[in-house]
Amino acid sequence: MTLQETSITAKPEHIDVLIIGAGISGVGAGYHLKANSPGKSFAILEGRETMGGTWDLFKYPGIRSDSDMYTLGYSFRPWTDPKAIADGPSILKYVKDTAREHGIDKHIRFSHKVISADWSTPDALWHIKAERGPTKEPVSFTANFLFMCGGYYNYDEAFTPEFEGREDFKGQVIHPQFWPEDMDYTGKKVVVIGSGATAMTLVPSMTDKAEHVTMLQRTPTYVVSRPGTDAFANFMRKYLPSKLAYGITRWKNVLMGMYFYRMCMKQPAKVKDYLLGMVREELGDEEVKKHFTPTYKPWDQRVCLVPDSDLYEALKSGKASAVTDHIDRFTENGIKLKSGETLDADIIVTATGLKLQVWNGLDVSVDGKLMTAADTMAYKGFMYSGIPNMASSFGYTNASWTLKCDLTCEYVCRLLNHMDAKGLDQATPSFTEGDVEVEPWLDLKSGYVQRAMESFPKQGSKTPWKLHQNYAKDLVMLRFGSLEDDGMVFSKKPATKTVAAPAAIAAE
Repeated sequence: MTLQETSITAKPEHIDVLIIGAGISGVGAGYHLKANSPGKSFAILEGRETMGGTWDLFKYPGIRSDSDMYTLGYSFRPWTDPKAIADGPSILKYVKDTAREHGIDKHIRFSHKVISADWSTPDALWHIKAERGPTKEPVSFTANFLFMCGGYYNYDEAFTPEFEGREDFKGQVIHPQFWPEDMDYTGKKVVVIGSGATAMTLVPSMTDKAEHVTMLQRTPTYVVSRPGTDAFANFMRKYLPSKLAYGITRWKNVLMGMYFYRMCMKQPAKVKDYLLGMVREELGDEEVKKHFTPTYKPWDQRVCLVPDSDLYEALKSGKASAVTDHIDRFTENGIKLKSGETLDADIIVTATGLKLQVWNGLDVSVDGKLMTAADTMAYKGFMYSGIPNMASSFGYTNASWTLKCDLTCEYVCRLLNHMDAKGLDQATPSFTEGDVEVEPWLDLKSGYVQRAMESFPKQGSKTPWKLHQNYAKDLVMLRFGSLEDDGMVFSKKPATKTVAAPAAIAAE
Protein backbone atom coordinates (compact mmCIF):
# COMPACT_ATOMS: atom_id res chain seq x y z
CA MET A 1 0.00 0.00 0.00
CA THR A 2 1.35 3.43 -0.94
CA LEU A 3 0.82 6.75 0.75
CA GLN A 4 -1.61 7.80 -1.96
CA GLU A 5 -3.77 4.70 -1.40
CA THR A 6 -4.21 5.33 2.33
CA SER A 7 -7.13 7.58 3.15
CA ILE A 8 -6.95 10.33 5.74
CA THR A 9 -9.63 9.87 8.36
CA ALA A 10 -8.52 12.48 10.89
CA LYS A 11 -5.94 15.14 11.50
CA PRO A 12 -2.57 13.42 11.97
CA GLU A 13 -1.26 13.19 15.51
CA HIS A 14 2.06 15.00 15.87
CA ILE A 15 4.99 13.45 17.72
CA ASP A 16 8.55 14.79 17.82
CA VAL A 17 10.25 11.41 17.36
CA LEU A 18 8.43 8.38 15.99
CA ILE A 19 10.10 5.04 16.74
CA ILE A 20 9.15 1.93 14.78
CA GLY A 21 9.41 -1.35 16.69
CA ALA A 22 9.19 -2.25 20.39
CA GLY A 23 11.96 -4.83 20.48
CA ILE A 24 15.35 -4.55 22.14
CA SER A 25 16.30 -1.61 19.86
CA GLY A 26 13.06 0.35 20.20
CA VAL A 27 12.99 0.09 23.98
CA GLY A 28 16.61 1.26 24.05
CA ALA A 29 15.75 4.21 21.81
CA GLY A 30 12.93 5.18 24.16
CA TYR A 31 15.26 5.16 27.15
CA HIS A 32 17.89 7.32 25.46
CA LEU A 33 15.31 9.88 24.35
CA LYS A 34 13.95 10.16 27.88
CA ALA A 35 17.44 10.42 29.36
CA ASN A 36 19.21 12.60 26.79
CA SER A 37 16.46 14.53 24.99
CA PRO A 38 13.78 14.83 27.68
CA GLY A 39 12.01 17.68 25.93
CA LYS A 40 11.11 15.50 22.96
CA SER A 41 7.80 13.70 22.75
CA PHE A 42 8.04 10.20 21.33
CA ALA A 43 5.92 7.18 20.55
CA ILE A 44 6.83 3.62 19.65
CA LEU A 45 4.65 2.01 17.00
CA GLU A 46 4.69 -1.79 17.25
CA GLY A 47 2.97 -3.86 14.59
CA ARG A 48 2.45 -6.85 16.86
CA GLU A 49 0.38 -7.06 20.05
CA THR A 50 3.34 -7.35 22.41
CA MET A 51 6.87 -6.04 22.85
CA GLY A 52 10.14 -7.92 22.64
CA GLY A 53 10.66 -8.34 18.92
CA THR A 54 12.86 -11.34 18.17
CA TRP A 55 12.69 -12.55 21.74
CA ASP A 56 8.93 -12.77 21.65
CA LEU A 57 8.56 -13.96 18.06
CA PHE A 58 10.81 -17.02 18.20
CA LYS A 59 9.45 -19.92 20.24
CA TYR A 60 11.56 -22.86 19.08
CA PRO A 61 13.21 -25.19 21.63
CA GLY A 62 16.31 -23.76 23.27
CA ILE A 63 15.96 -20.25 21.81
CA ARG A 64 18.85 -18.22 23.25
CA SER A 65 21.32 -15.48 22.49
CA ASP A 66 24.52 -16.24 20.62
CA SER A 67 26.17 -13.24 22.28
CA ASP A 68 26.96 -12.76 25.94
CA MET A 69 24.44 -10.69 27.86
CA TYR A 70 27.08 -8.33 29.21
CA THR A 71 27.35 -6.90 25.69
CA LEU A 72 23.88 -7.78 24.38
CA GLY A 73 22.36 -6.10 27.42
CA TYR A 74 21.80 -2.35 27.54
CA SER A 75 24.66 -0.07 28.59
CA PHE A 76 22.35 1.62 31.10
CA ARG A 77 20.82 -1.44 32.78
CA PRO A 78 23.11 -4.15 34.21
CA TRP A 79 22.46 -7.79 33.43
CA THR A 80 22.54 -9.47 36.85
CA ASP A 81 21.54 -13.04 36.04
CA PRO A 82 24.39 -15.58 36.52
CA LYS A 83 23.80 -16.85 32.97
CA ALA A 84 25.96 -15.07 30.42
CA ILE A 85 24.41 -16.90 27.47
CA ALA A 86 20.74 -16.38 28.22
CA ASP A 87 17.63 -18.16 27.01
CA GLY A 88 14.96 -16.31 25.06
CA PRO A 89 12.40 -16.01 27.88
CA SER A 90 15.03 -14.47 30.17
CA ILE A 91 15.99 -11.91 27.53
CA LEU A 92 12.34 -11.09 26.88
CA LYS A 93 11.80 -10.52 30.60
CA TYR A 94 14.87 -8.25 30.69
CA VAL A 95 13.50 -6.13 27.81
CA LYS A 96 10.02 -5.91 29.35
CA ASP A 97 11.40 -5.09 32.81
CA THR A 98 13.55 -2.34 31.30
CA ALA A 99 10.55 -0.85 29.51
CA ARG A 100 8.42 -0.94 32.65
CA GLU A 101 11.06 0.39 35.05
CA HIS A 102 11.79 3.42 32.85
CA GLY A 103 8.20 4.10 31.81
CA ILE A 104 8.91 3.33 28.18
CA ASP A 105 6.00 0.89 27.99
CA LYS A 106 3.61 3.84 28.35
CA HIS A 107 4.82 5.19 25.00
CA ILE A 108 4.16 1.98 23.02
CA ARG A 109 1.20 1.77 20.61
CA PHE A 110 0.62 -1.92 19.93
CA SER A 111 -1.01 -3.30 16.76
CA HIS A 112 0.20 -0.29 14.77
CA LYS A 113 1.81 -1.50 11.55
CA VAL A 114 3.57 1.34 9.75
CA ILE A 115 2.97 1.26 6.00
CA SER A 116 4.63 4.38 4.61
CA ALA A 117 6.47 7.56 5.50
CA ASP A 118 6.76 10.66 3.30
CA TRP A 119 9.09 13.54 4.15
CA SER A 120 7.72 16.99 3.34
CA THR A 121 10.39 19.63 2.84
CA PRO A 122 7.96 22.61 3.01
CA ASP A 123 6.96 21.81 6.61
CA ALA A 124 10.03 19.73 7.56
CA LEU A 125 7.91 16.83 8.77
CA TRP A 126 7.45 13.14 8.19
CA HIS A 127 3.90 12.16 7.28
CA ILE A 128 3.43 8.57 8.43
CA LYS A 129 0.64 6.15 7.59
CA ALA A 130 -0.11 3.07 9.68
CA GLU A 131 -2.77 0.40 10.08
CA ARG A 132 -4.22 -0.19 13.53
CA GLY A 133 -5.64 -3.40 14.90
CA PRO A 134 -7.15 -6.44 13.17
CA THR A 135 -9.40 -4.25 11.03
CA LYS A 136 -6.37 -2.38 9.69
CA GLU A 137 -7.92 0.96 10.52
CA PRO A 138 -5.87 3.71 8.81
CA VAL A 139 -4.18 6.13 11.20
CA SER A 140 -1.74 8.94 10.47
CA PHE A 141 1.03 10.79 12.27
CA THR A 142 3.47 13.59 11.66
CA ALA A 143 6.94 13.58 13.17
CA ASN A 144 10.07 15.68 13.08
CA PHE A 145 12.30 12.60 13.17
CA LEU A 146 11.78 8.96 12.16
CA PHE A 147 13.75 6.25 13.99
CA MET A 148 13.44 2.74 12.58
CA CYS A 149 14.09 0.12 15.26
CA GLY A 150 12.20 -2.84 13.79
CA GLY A 151 15.21 -5.07 13.15
CA TYR A 152 16.63 -6.39 9.92
CA TYR A 153 14.39 -9.26 8.89
CA ASN A 154 10.82 -9.87 7.76
CA TYR A 155 8.63 -11.15 10.61
CA ASP A 156 5.97 -12.46 8.22
CA GLU A 157 8.22 -14.38 5.83
CA ALA A 158 11.31 -16.54 6.23
CA PHE A 159 13.70 -18.08 3.72
CA THR A 160 13.07 -21.69 2.76
CA PRO A 161 14.55 -23.09 -0.46
CA GLU A 162 12.37 -25.00 -2.89
CA PHE A 163 12.91 -28.69 -2.14
CA GLU A 164 11.93 -31.16 -4.82
CA GLY A 165 9.42 -33.68 -3.55
CA ARG A 166 8.35 -31.65 -0.55
CA GLU A 167 4.71 -32.49 -1.20
CA ASP A 168 5.61 -36.21 -1.03
CA PHE A 169 6.86 -36.01 2.56
CA LYS A 170 4.23 -37.38 4.94
CA GLY A 171 5.68 -35.79 8.05
CA GLN A 172 5.74 -32.21 9.29
CA VAL A 173 7.94 -29.44 7.82
CA ILE A 174 8.57 -26.45 10.12
CA HIS A 175 10.58 -23.26 9.87
CA PRO A 176 11.91 -22.15 13.30
CA GLN A 177 10.46 -18.66 12.80
CA PHE A 178 6.96 -20.14 12.85
CA TRP A 179 7.29 -22.81 15.51
CA PRO A 180 3.88 -24.23 16.53
CA GLU A 181 3.11 -23.75 20.21
CA ASP A 182 1.60 -27.23 20.45
CA MET A 183 4.52 -28.94 18.72
CA ASP A 184 5.25 -32.39 20.18
CA TYR A 185 8.39 -34.12 18.95
CA THR A 186 8.52 -36.81 21.63
CA GLY A 187 9.93 -40.03 20.20
CA LYS A 188 10.25 -38.52 16.72
CA LYS A 189 13.08 -38.65 14.23
CA VAL A 190 14.01 -35.05 13.46
CA VAL A 191 16.20 -33.67 10.68
CA VAL A 192 17.31 -30.05 11.08
CA ILE A 193 18.46 -28.54 7.78
CA GLY A 194 21.14 -25.91 8.37
CA SER A 195 24.31 -25.29 10.32
CA GLY A 196 23.88 -21.74 11.59
CA ALA A 197 23.14 -20.50 15.08
CA THR A 198 19.50 -21.63 14.97
CA ALA A 199 20.33 -25.18 13.90
CA MET A 200 23.06 -25.49 16.52
CA THR A 201 20.61 -24.34 19.17
CA LEU A 202 17.83 -26.68 18.06
CA VAL A 203 19.85 -29.87 17.75
CA PRO A 204 20.96 -30.29 21.39
CA SER A 205 17.71 -28.82 22.72
CA MET A 206 15.49 -31.31 20.88
CA THR A 207 17.42 -34.36 22.06
CA ASP A 208 15.52 -34.12 25.37
CA LYS A 209 12.43 -35.71 23.80
CA ALA A 210 13.22 -36.74 20.22
CA GLU A 211 14.30 -40.26 19.33
CA HIS A 212 17.14 -38.82 17.25
CA VAL A 213 18.09 -35.42 15.81
CA THR A 214 20.22 -35.05 12.67
CA MET A 215 21.90 -31.78 11.70
CA LEU A 216 22.03 -31.81 7.91
CA GLN A 217 24.39 -29.22 6.45
CA ARG A 218 25.72 -28.44 3.00
CA THR A 219 28.94 -27.01 4.38
CA PRO A 220 30.46 -26.89 7.87
CA THR A 221 30.46 -23.81 10.09
CA TYR A 222 33.03 -22.53 12.57
CA VAL A 223 31.93 -23.34 16.11
CA VAL A 224 33.21 -22.05 19.44
CA SER A 225 32.17 -23.39 22.82
CA ARG A 226 32.24 -21.21 25.91
CA PRO A 227 30.78 -21.51 29.41
CA GLY A 228 27.15 -20.53 29.79
CA THR A 229 28.12 -18.46 32.83
CA ASP A 230 30.84 -15.82 33.11
CA ALA A 231 32.95 -16.60 36.19
CA PHE A 232 34.69 -13.23 35.98
CA ALA A 233 31.38 -11.36 35.96
CA ASN A 234 29.94 -13.33 38.85
CA PHE A 235 33.14 -12.80 40.86
CA MET A 236 33.13 -9.04 40.20
CA ARG A 237 29.50 -8.78 41.21
CA LYS A 238 30.32 -10.20 44.65
CA TYR A 239 32.67 -7.35 45.50
CA LEU A 240 31.58 -4.38 43.41
CA PRO A 241 28.32 -2.48 42.85
CA SER A 242 26.34 -4.15 40.07
CA LYS A 243 26.67 -1.25 37.63
CA LEU A 244 30.45 -1.05 38.03
CA ALA A 245 30.86 -4.82 37.81
CA TYR A 246 28.67 -4.86 34.71
CA GLY A 247 30.66 -2.08 33.05
CA ILE A 248 34.00 -3.76 33.68
CA THR A 249 32.74 -7.11 32.40
CA ARG A 250 31.18 -5.43 29.38
CA TRP A 251 34.46 -3.82 28.38
CA LYS A 252 36.38 -7.02 29.02
CA ASN A 253 34.09 -8.91 26.65
CA VAL A 254 34.08 -6.11 24.07
CA LEU A 255 37.88 -6.03 23.95
CA MET A 256 38.14 -9.82 23.78
CA GLY A 257 35.66 -9.89 20.90
CA MET A 258 37.51 -7.13 19.04
CA TYR A 259 40.82 -8.94 19.51
CA PHE A 260 39.40 -12.22 18.22
CA TYR A 261 37.87 -10.57 15.15
CA ARG A 262 41.10 -8.70 14.43
CA MET A 263 43.06 -11.95 14.60
CA CYS A 264 40.56 -13.57 12.21
CA MET A 265 41.22 -10.79 9.70
CA LYS A 266 45.01 -10.72 10.11
CA GLN A 267 45.86 -14.39 10.63
CA PRO A 268 42.92 -16.45 9.37
CA ALA A 269 44.91 -19.67 8.91
CA LYS A 270 46.22 -19.53 12.46
CA VAL A 271 42.77 -18.82 13.89
CA LYS A 272 41.27 -21.63 11.81
CA ASP A 273 43.77 -24.11 13.26
CA TYR A 274 42.97 -22.86 16.75
CA LEU A 275 39.21 -23.16 16.29
CA LEU A 276 39.39 -26.61 14.75
CA GLY A 277 41.76 -27.71 17.51
CA MET A 278 39.16 -26.86 20.15
CA VAL A 279 36.51 -28.91 18.36
CA ARG A 280 39.00 -31.74 17.85
CA GLU A 281 39.49 -31.96 21.62
CA GLU A 282 35.74 -32.49 21.99
CA LEU A 283 34.88 -34.76 19.06
CA GLY A 284 38.10 -36.20 17.64
CA ASP A 285 39.87 -35.70 14.35
CA GLU A 286 37.55 -37.74 12.11
CA GLU A 287 34.41 -35.85 13.10
CA VAL A 288 36.19 -32.52 12.61
CA LYS A 289 37.37 -33.46 9.12
CA LYS A 290 33.90 -34.61 8.07
CA HIS A 291 31.62 -32.04 9.63
CA PHE A 292 33.46 -29.14 11.27
CA THR A 293 36.09 -27.92 8.76
CA PRO A 294 34.69 -24.97 6.78
CA THR A 295 36.05 -24.10 3.35
CA TYR A 296 36.00 -20.35 4.07
CA LYS A 297 37.98 -18.10 6.43
CA PRO A 298 36.82 -17.37 9.97
CA TRP A 299 34.27 -14.53 10.02
CA ASP A 300 33.53 -14.72 6.29
CA GLN A 301 30.36 -15.97 7.94
CA ARG A 302 29.34 -15.61 11.58
CA VAL A 303 31.10 -17.91 14.02
CA CYS A 304 28.55 -20.00 15.93
CA LEU A 305 28.57 -20.15 19.70
CA VAL A 306 27.56 -23.24 21.67
CA PRO A 307 27.30 -22.85 25.46
CA ASP A 308 28.87 -25.47 27.71
CA SER A 309 29.64 -27.71 24.70
CA ASP A 310 25.96 -28.72 24.52
CA LEU A 311 26.13 -29.53 20.80
CA TYR A 312 29.22 -31.68 21.28
CA GLU A 313 27.64 -33.51 24.20
CA ALA A 314 24.55 -34.26 22.11
CA LEU A 315 26.69 -35.67 19.30
CA LYS A 316 28.80 -37.76 21.66
CA SER A 317 25.71 -39.19 23.38
CA GLY A 318 24.41 -40.64 20.12
CA LYS A 319 21.12 -38.74 20.47
CA ALA A 320 22.25 -36.43 17.65
CA SER A 321 24.43 -36.70 14.58
CA ALA A 322 25.85 -34.44 11.90
CA VAL A 323 25.61 -35.15 8.16
CA THR A 324 27.38 -33.06 5.53
CA ASP A 325 25.77 -33.55 2.13
CA HIS A 326 23.43 -31.97 -0.41
CA ILE A 327 19.72 -32.65 -0.64
CA ASP A 328 18.55 -34.46 -3.74
CA ARG A 329 14.85 -34.48 -2.82
CA PHE A 330 12.33 -35.03 -0.08
CA THR A 331 10.79 -38.49 -0.02
CA GLU A 332 7.73 -39.97 1.60
CA ASN A 333 9.69 -40.85 4.74
CA GLY A 334 12.49 -38.30 4.84
CA ILE A 335 15.29 -36.93 2.66
CA LYS A 336 17.35 -38.48 -0.12
CA LEU A 337 20.85 -37.01 -0.36
CA LYS A 338 23.05 -36.46 -3.42
CA SER A 339 25.39 -39.16 -2.12
CA GLY A 340 22.55 -41.68 -2.31
CA GLU A 341 22.16 -41.90 1.46
CA THR A 342 18.67 -41.43 2.92
CA LEU A 343 17.66 -39.83 6.21
CA ASP A 344 14.45 -41.03 7.82
CA ALA A 345 12.42 -38.27 9.42
CA ASP A 346 9.08 -37.67 11.07
CA ILE A 347 9.79 -33.93 11.31
CA ILE A 348 11.97 -31.75 9.09
CA VAL A 349 13.04 -28.36 10.45
CA THR A 350 14.21 -25.89 7.80
CA ALA A 351 16.67 -23.72 9.74
CA THR A 352 17.63 -22.18 6.41
CA GLY A 353 17.78 -18.52 7.32
CA LEU A 354 15.87 -15.30 7.55
CA LYS A 355 14.51 -13.04 4.85
CA LEU A 356 16.33 -9.75 5.32
CA GLN A 357 14.37 -6.55 5.00
CA VAL A 358 15.47 -2.95 4.65
CA TRP A 359 13.80 0.02 6.38
CA ASN A 360 11.40 -2.23 8.26
CA GLY A 361 9.53 -3.00 5.03
CA LEU A 362 7.78 0.36 4.68
CA ASP A 363 7.68 2.70 1.70
CA VAL A 364 9.91 5.72 2.29
CA SER A 365 9.47 8.79 0.09
CA VAL A 366 10.81 12.34 0.04
CA ASP A 367 8.42 15.01 -1.24
CA GLY A 368 6.32 12.30 -2.86
CA LYS A 369 9.23 10.55 -4.59
CA LEU A 370 9.61 6.91 -3.52
CA MET A 371 13.16 6.22 -2.36
CA THR A 372 15.04 3.04 -3.22
CA ALA A 373 17.32 1.83 -0.46
CA ALA A 374 19.85 0.37 -2.89
CA ASP A 375 20.36 3.83 -4.42
CA THR A 376 21.37 5.38 -1.09
CA MET A 377 24.64 5.48 0.81
CA ALA A 378 24.67 4.73 4.52
CA TYR A 379 25.96 7.63 6.61
CA LYS A 380 27.78 6.43 9.75
CA GLY A 381 25.94 3.16 9.34
CA PHE A 382 22.42 4.33 10.19
CA MET A 383 21.33 7.41 8.20
CA TYR A 384 20.91 7.54 4.43
CA SER A 385 21.92 9.92 1.65
CA GLY A 386 19.11 12.11 0.38
CA ILE A 387 16.73 11.21 3.23
CA PRO A 388 16.32 13.86 5.94
CA ASN A 389 15.77 13.23 9.65
CA MET A 390 15.68 9.44 9.48
CA ALA A 391 17.85 6.84 11.19
CA SER A 392 17.69 3.09 11.61
CA SER A 393 19.06 0.97 14.42
CA PHE A 394 21.30 -1.74 13.03
CA GLY A 395 23.73 -3.71 15.17
CA TYR A 396 27.06 -5.39 14.55
CA THR A 397 27.57 -8.61 12.63
CA ASN A 398 30.76 -9.46 14.52
CA ALA A 399 29.63 -8.44 18.01
CA SER A 400 26.48 -7.95 20.04
CA TRP A 401 23.61 -6.15 18.34
CA THR A 402 22.93 -3.79 21.22
CA LEU A 403 26.45 -2.36 21.35
CA LYS A 404 25.89 -0.47 18.10
CA CYS A 405 22.24 0.29 18.86
CA ASP A 406 23.16 2.03 22.12
CA LEU A 407 25.67 4.23 20.29
CA THR A 408 23.17 4.95 17.51
CA CYS A 409 20.58 6.09 20.05
CA GLU A 410 23.10 8.35 21.77
CA TYR A 411 24.02 9.90 18.43
CA VAL A 412 20.41 10.52 17.43
CA CYS A 413 19.86 12.36 20.71
CA ARG A 414 23.02 14.42 20.17
CA LEU A 415 21.81 15.26 16.66
CA LEU A 416 18.35 16.32 17.86
CA ASN A 417 19.81 18.47 20.63
CA HIS A 418 22.29 20.07 18.21
CA MET A 419 19.52 20.95 15.76
CA ASP A 420 17.44 22.50 18.54
CA ALA A 421 20.37 24.54 19.80
CA LYS A 422 21.11 25.86 16.30
CA GLY A 423 17.49 26.39 15.30
CA LEU A 424 17.73 23.81 12.51
CA ASP A 425 14.91 21.68 11.14
CA GLN A 426 16.52 19.25 8.74
CA ALA A 427 19.62 17.02 8.72
CA THR A 428 20.23 15.30 5.40
CA PRO A 429 23.22 13.08 4.58
CA SER A 430 24.58 14.17 1.21
CA PHE A 431 26.81 11.92 -0.87
CA THR A 432 28.74 13.04 -3.94
CA GLU A 433 29.60 10.31 -6.42
CA GLY A 434 33.32 9.81 -6.87
CA ASP A 435 34.23 10.86 -3.34
CA VAL A 436 34.67 7.27 -2.15
CA GLU A 437 34.55 3.77 -3.55
CA VAL A 438 31.14 2.14 -3.23
CA GLU A 439 30.98 -1.16 -1.35
CA PRO A 440 28.21 -3.58 -0.27
CA TRP A 441 26.47 -2.87 3.05
CA LEU A 442 27.74 -6.15 4.52
CA ASP A 443 30.57 -8.41 3.38
CA LEU A 444 29.43 -11.60 5.10
CA LYS A 445 29.33 -14.59 2.75
CA SER A 446 26.28 -16.16 4.40
CA GLY A 447 23.59 -17.08 1.88
CA TYR A 448 20.78 -15.16 3.57
CA VAL A 449 22.96 -12.03 3.57
CA GLN A 450 24.13 -12.33 -0.02
CA ARG A 451 20.57 -12.86 -1.27
CA ALA A 452 19.52 -9.49 0.16
CA MET A 453 22.48 -7.19 -0.46
CA GLU A 454 21.28 -5.94 -3.84
CA SER A 455 18.29 -4.33 -2.14
CA PHE A 456 20.24 -2.80 0.75
CA PRO A 457 21.95 0.61 0.94
CA LYS A 458 25.61 0.82 0.04
CA GLN A 459 28.58 1.91 2.13
CA GLY A 460 31.70 3.82 1.20
CA SER A 461 35.38 3.09 1.60
CA LYS A 462 36.00 5.80 4.19
CA THR A 463 34.33 7.73 7.01
CA PRO A 464 31.57 8.91 7.33
CA TRP A 465 30.28 6.46 4.72
CA LYS A 466 32.21 3.48 6.06
CA LEU A 467 30.26 0.94 8.11
CA HIS A 468 32.74 0.15 10.87
CA GLN A 469 32.35 -3.24 12.49
CA ASN A 470 34.39 -1.88 15.38
CA TYR A 471 32.88 -0.72 18.66
CA ALA A 472 35.88 1.37 19.74
CA LYS A 473 35.95 3.35 16.46
CA ASP A 474 32.20 3.88 16.57
CA LEU A 475 32.34 4.94 20.22
CA VAL A 476 34.79 7.73 19.41
CA MET A 477 32.92 8.81 16.27
CA LEU A 478 29.35 8.64 17.57
CA ARG A 479 29.74 9.68 21.19
CA PHE A 480 32.48 12.29 20.85
CA GLY A 481 32.89 13.08 17.13
CA SER A 482 31.70 16.25 15.43
CA LEU A 483 28.11 16.36 14.26
CA GLU A 484 29.03 18.63 11.38
CA ASP A 485 31.08 17.20 8.52
CA ASP A 486 31.16 17.11 4.72
CA GLY A 487 28.58 14.32 4.62
CA MET A 488 25.78 16.10 6.52
CA VAL A 489 23.76 19.08 5.34
CA PHE A 490 21.75 21.01 7.92
CA SER A 491 18.98 23.42 6.96
CA LYS A 492 15.89 25.26 8.13
CA LYS A 493 12.47 24.74 6.61
CA PRO A 494 11.51 27.22 3.89
CA ALA A 495 10.19 30.53 5.20
CA THR A 496 6.71 30.58 3.68
CA LYS A 497 3.53 32.04 5.05
CA THR A 498 1.43 29.10 3.91
CA VAL A 499 2.75 25.59 4.43
CA ALA A 500 2.13 23.39 1.43
CA ALA A 501 0.95 19.83 1.91
CA PRO A 502 3.27 16.98 0.86
CA ALA A 503 2.86 16.12 -2.80
CA ALA A 504 1.52 12.65 -2.01
CA ILE A 505 -1.15 14.02 0.33
CA ALA A 506 -2.09 16.88 -1.95
CA ALA A 507 -2.79 14.30 -4.66
CA GLU A 508 -5.56 12.89 -2.52
